Formats: sequence, structure tokens, C-alpha cells
Amino acid sequence: MPLINYKNSVWPLNLKSVLKVNFITFILFTSLSADSITTEKIIPNIKIRLLDGTSTTLHELTEDGPLMIDFWATWCVPCKKVMKFLNQYHLDYAKENFKVLMINTDSPRSLGKVKTYVRSQGFSFNVGMDPNKVISKKLNGMVMPTLILVDKGGRVKWRHQGYVAGEEVEIEKQIRQILGKNIDDKINE
Repeated sequence: MPLINYKNSVWPLNLKSVLKVNFITFILFTSLSADSITTEKIIPNIKIRLLDGTSTTLHELTEDGPLMIDFWATWCVPCKKVMKFLNQYHLDYAKENFKVLMINTDSPRSLGKVKTYVRSQGFSFNVGMDPNKVISKKLNGMVMPTLILVDKGGRVKWRHQGYVAGEEVEIEKQIRQILGKNIDDKINE
């Protein structure tokens, strides 16, 4: 039986091309749809079930100050990295009524895993649960992490998808800007 030499075959190249086109299309689609609810749009007043069993709404969370919403999952390594910074910002800017809401999109079976992780890290922010991805679809938070910064009036001011080391500087810059603070003044605080 002769062996097939795929090295010289056209099929792998076509598959690679198709995968590249699909990937680029996905990135463009998520970017374009993300822009549709970006800056200056009022965030919908969605009810959120919190990890502690209580519930709240997005408008309640923005009544007295800005809110950073972040979509995450326990399997998402970049999510876990950015969470540490967001927790610190939540603590650093609490006096200015800045809040962080982490919306977890793990399946209902993973509730115990979510609770264990949040508890083990000592996070102080609210954690919302979105196991059916209703909220993440409404706010276009399907790419993880997705950060959405909302002002006191519920208006989206900044949006960012993904996280790589170093982006925490831009995240804090956006938070300080919405609070009316200069990023350069942080050294003097």
C-alpha cells in the first residue's frame, strides 16, 4: 500500500488558509460587535445573581460611582492574572466609590470551583454568575477576559478584550481617568 505524501499536497495548505480566514473573521466580528456597545452607550439594567446568593443590577452598582465589569472563567489564565490587578484597584479606589464586578461564565457544575478559587485568592470584589452566558451575550463579553468600564451614570466609557502582561497600566489609567485623576499623580499619593 503506497504512503500518501501530505507534504506536497494542496489539502493542508487549503485547510490552513481556511483556518486563518475563519480566525481573522472571528476577530473582526468580535471587534466590530464589541464596538456596537462601546463608548457612550448606556449599559442595560441587567439583574445579576452574585456568588454569595444575593442579587443586584448593573444600575444599582453604578448609582454612586464607576464600575469595572470583567467576564472570566476558572480555566482562563489571562483572566486570573488580570483579576489580581482588578482586586487591587477595587481596594485602592474604594474611597472614590469605584467597584469591580467579576462575571463568571463557568457552567453551573463549576460553582464549587468558582467559590473555592475566589475564596483562596481573598478577592474583595463582587462576583456575578452567568452560567448560561445570558449577560455575556448581552454585553458582548464572550471573549475572555472582557473588561467594560462604566461611569456613575451607567455609560460605557472604555472596553477591552484580552489581557497580556503590562496592560494593567492602561487599565489603571482608564480607571483614574474616569475618577478624574491623573495617572502621573499616583506616585505622589
